[in-house]
Order: sequence, then structure tokens, then C-alpha cells
Amino acid sequence: MRNPDSLKKNANEDTPQGLAFAVGAYVLWGFLPLYMKLLSHMSAAEVVAHRIIWSLPIAAIVLIALRRTSDLRDALRSPRMLLMGCVTAALISVNWGIYVWAISSGHALDAALGYYINPLFSIFLGAVLLGERLSRAQLAAIALAAGAVLVLTLDAGRIPWVALGLMLSWGLYALAKKRLPIGPNQGFLLEVLILILPALAVFGYLVSTGQSHFLTGGALDTWLLIGCGAVTAIPLMIYANGAKLLRLSTIGILQYIAPTMIFLIAVFVFDEPFGPARMIAFPMIWAALVIYSTSMLHQMRHKTG
Repeated sequence: MRNPDSLKKNANEDTPQGLAFAVGAYVLWGFLPLYMKLLSHMSAAEVVAHRIIWSLPIAAIVLIALRRTSDLRDALRSPRMLLMGCVTAALISVNWGIYVWAISSGHALDAALGYYINPLFSIFLGAVLLGERLSRAQLAAIALAAGAVLVLTLDAGRIPWVALGLMLSWGLYALAKKRLPIGPNQGFLLEVLILILPALAVFGYLVSTGQSHFLTGGALDTWLLIGCGAVTAIPLMIYANGAKLLRLSTIGILQYIAPTMIFLIAVFVFDEPFGPARMIAFPMIWAALVIYSTSMLHQMRHKTG
């Protein structure tokens, strides 16, 4: 284990371990639609409930193994921390619900769009809520993203609520998570502890009404639902450890791995239609992200130069 001084010294440097963790997490998230598609015959509520239920033992085991349970105990005794935890728990459960529904209902492209737009939405939130000043490049990137959403809205005759729902829920979750004064692993366990009773209530309702696929829909369904815990908790915890060992600019670039993989899977595996409106909107988003990334890298170099 490295000593605290070496950690401080390398706080603004990329490490091979951090890169491996972060890339691994984003690749796992990128493949997640393939797993969720296997559950498409189940309701989003059932899948989300099992994501919560089976994440709990994994998160608890990891935290016990790391001997970091004291912060969690303090959080459970603090009304303010519990309230903040309820906010992040509600946001992540909404995000999971929209995502699961999107994959199972043939809207994986909309999910990719939502996660592509999210970094730009985070910049917008920083400007509106935190008073951060936007550069011209950042304003141009946000304008391009807004234009892409407008193109899709005009083409479909309705707002692309899946993309915007994922963008809003994940962007607000990330903002709230930053303000939660607890480590990421402890925070995740706090969230699933808060959500466990609602998840068990949903599970109980589905069992009582004969709608549950757990232990009744065949062995494959049962194991897939149990596996929801691993595919939920493991990438989040891997990412949390990787983020500590990488620069912000590196994280900013790597975060496009997952939506790019989701996009490719949606088009080439799920065979979702990629019509003229999307042929216009997605290049607009990609151009916005190039502008955003270039601006971010320039700012990072200027600060360290």
C-alpha cells in the first residue's frame, strides 16, 4: 500500500491502475445492454428491484473487506446524510428504471444519446447552480447538443424523453453524489440500504400477483435476476476506485466509451433504425463532444502549465 504522501504527490497524475479500473468499468457498462436485453420479457420494476436486492450483499461484503464501515454507521445516524442519501437513491433508481425500459423496448439509441449529452448537461448545471463561467467553446457544444435534441423532437413529433430522462437523472445524481460527504463505496451501500425496503415491496407484490420471474420463470431467469447485483455493483465500485487514480480530463474522455458501445450494439446487434434525423443528430452530438473535450483539455493544460 502506498503511503499518503505518495498519493498526494500523484493526485493529479494518471496511473496504470486507474486507467485499467476506469476503462474496465466503462467497457462493462458498454456491454450492459446485452445483459439487460436478456431480461426484456420482464418489467423494468422487477429488474430494478433485483438490481437493488442483489447489489446489497456485494456492496456490504466489499465495504467489510475494506474495513470502511465506520463512515456508513455515522451516515445512518445523521438525518442530514440520510436525507441526502435518499435524494441520490431516488435519482439512481429512476435512472436504472428508464435505462432498463429503454433497452427492453428498443430504445438503446436513445439511451446512448442520453449518456452522450450528459457531460454537456453537467457543464450547464455547473453554470446555473454553481455559478461557473462557460467558455465560448462550451457554449457552442451545449448549443449543438440542444440543436440535436431539437432535430429529434421535430422528426418524432415528441420530446425524446428517454434520452432526456437519462441525462437529467444521471446528471443530477452525479451533482448530488458530489455533495454527499461520504466515500463512493460507502455511498453506494447507503443508497441500496435506503432502497432495499421499496425493492422488497415490489418483489413481494410481484410474487403475490403471480408476475414474478424469480424461481418461477425458469432457472435462467432466476440466475439472470441474481446476476443483476453483480452487473450493477461491480462496475460502479471499479469506477469509484479508478476515478481516484486519474486526472479529471482523462475521466472526461473515457466516459464516451460506454455510450459509443451502446450506440454500436443498438445499431449492429439490436438492429434499431438509424434514420435521417439520427444521422443528423448524432454527428451534431459527436461534434459537440469534440469541442467540449478539446476545450477541457486546453483548460487542464493551462492550469498545470
